[in-house]
Amino acid sequence: MPEAMQIAVVGAGAWGTALAISAASRGHAVSLHVRDPDQLRAMQRERINTRYLPGADFPAGLVLAPWAGRLASASAAQDLLIIATPMAAVRGVLEQVRELAMPVAWLCKGFEEARDNAQAVGLMAHEIARQSAPELRVGVLSGPSFAQEVARNQPTAVVAASPDAQVRAVMVSAFHSPFLRVYTSDDIVGVEVGGAVKNVLAIATGLCDGLQLGLNARAALITRGLHEMTRFGVALGARAETFTGLSGLGDLVLTATGDLSRNRKVGLALAGGQTLGQAVQALGHVAEGVYCARTVVQRAARLGVDMPVCMAVNELLEGRTTPRQAVAALMAREARDEIRN
Repeated sequence: MPEAMQIAVVGAGAWGTALAISAASRGHAVSLHVRDPDQLRAMQRERINTRYLPGADFPAGLVLAPWAGRLASASAAQDLLIIATPMAAVRGVLEQVRELAMPVAWLCKGFEEARDNAQAVGLMAHEIARQSAPELRVGVLSGPSFAQEVARNQPTAVVAASPDAQVRAVMVSAFHSPFLRVYTSDDIVGVEVGGAVKNVLAIATGLCDGLQLGLNARAALITRGLHEMTRFGVALGARAETFTGLSGLGDLVLTATGDLSRNRKVGLALAGGQTLGQAVQALGHVAEGVYCARTVVQRAARLGVDMPVCMAVNELLEGRTTPRQAVAALMAREARDEIRN
């Protein structure tokens, strides 16, 4: 067994809960901070997260705590703080804990909504940290990982990414196990781009499957989507090889084809005639691809990166095209060199 650590997980959605269960099962002292008081009381009473992760009992080492305004003081004695919130809440948490000395890592995958004015663009979590908490030692845990399977100890592999080697080492010590294999990377940009863009591409693949376009179409869409993701990431400063790994190709394949994928479900629902509002409401969870598609397209345009699949998804989400029109527009594009375009 590893040396026991003190770990705080902020956010009791499916993935935060699953990772807290996994770490506590390894002998770490884990506190899971819950925002909703009613949900906290139910979880304390039932020792299970019925709302987001039914069927996964809490181990004895998992302590439930309120997500209070004094988060920094409550987390000061921890060895690692994990932010397991949607992207919309990351900035607020980082601002609360900006003075902490221990490593801080996040699980969310996406872009923050653009702030302040029409010229602003949404940021990834490491960019938010650079703005709001520049002294923090930060990282991200990402990769192909459905929460239900992690909670059930089914074999999973993820990537701990940070420019700081000590942060990477702490994440490995916290989570690497016989069931959860943790690889490391110093390419935090590439790992975050992969985690964000694959959500948009999964909506496209759900749309493809919902329209029953066939397996050929699905394979083409995933392959060309990976190409878009890689070109975009490299333009932002990532390394191309990161996108052939777990946080690129691996996460894309899982999210685009797995039946547990929330973003894929959005695409399937849109193909079936539901409105975006109906599709999102039916999920009961956040589908980050819905909220970051516009930012991906905006930032790609500023960088001069052509991302036709992501553009088609954004046009659909914003109500400017229909599912079949989006597919027709992609198929009508002129022939071009596969690698250079």
